[in-house]
Amino acid sequence: MVQTFLTLDLVLSLILAYFGRKSTMGFWGLFFASVLMTPVIGTILYLVTRNTQRAH
Repeated sequence: MVQTFLTLDLVLSLILAYFGRKSTMGFWGLFFASVLMTPVIGTILYLVTRNTQRAH
């Protein structure tokens, strides 16, 4: 049961880091923030950080 939650936490953190790879925190910043805290906190961080690509 614990292994399932850990695996789910890591998978969600990887998915979140993939989406945030072009934000100011970057892939590794969001990944480690999500792993150390929770993916919910990582999602909030993703939503408040800026996207580094300019809109054309």
